Amino acid sequence: MARWTLDELSRLIDHTNIHADATEEDLAKLCDEAKEYHFKMVAINQVPVKFCSERLAGTDIDTGAAISFPLGQTSIASKVFETKDALANGANEIDYVVNLTQVKAGNWDYVEDEMTQIVAACQEAREATGLPIPCKVILETCLLTDEEKVKICEIATRVKPTFVKTSTGCSTGGATVEDVKLMKATVGDAVQVKASGGIRDADTFLDMVRAGATRIGCSAGIPIINEIRRRFEEQGVDSIEL
Repeated sequence: MARWTLDELSRLIDHTNIHADATEEDLAKLCDEAKEYHFKMVAINQVPVKFCSERLAGTDIDTGAAISFPLGQTSIASKVFETKDALANGANEIDYVVNLTQVKAGNWDYVEDEMTQIVAACQEAREATGLPIPCKVILETCLLTDEEKVKICEIATRVKPTFVKTSTGCSTGGATVEDVKLMKATVGDAVQVKASGGIRDADTFLDMVRAGATRIGCSAGIPIINEIRRRFEEQGVDSIEL
């Protein structure tokens, strides 16, 4: 267990707008909110990366591009190209969706090759820029068996993306405490876990952190942090043990 201040909890949040009809006004608001609340990242689709990275220039808030989102049904070459294009346009975090057809076929060599190539693209950018360039692998846990979740996480412990991530938030379900615990138990300290999808209130957010998530993707970060702030003020404390 560790103690978390309000700012440290805010820095776990990837502030998200992945709507297909998001306007530049919406995206500007997302970036400005991320600055106000000191969130870790804005999570967006790949095309508006340049707009958001320029809006966030000079801050410590990252621009995260969603790759092959939300289905993951593009070729490895397409995913690598999309990753490199996003990085070239100012992204400094990458969240990509695994090819679930290959997962369901048990084609683990394909899954590992895909992960390896995308992690390598992030590593190349890391070496060129000196920036961390986190890479996150989205499992879409609601569509997987526990055995499939474990297998992908085991591959991740070899390939070393920065995070394994529960969900896109666009499928039949989102993050669960049980999935976060399972993923964390599998990857240990080799890889971090990001919980995303359906995290809309403070209690769920805190439960995910207790379960082992070190990044939370959600569009409800503002009400979540405001609720935690209210609790801190009522209790006269400046941190919480999780």
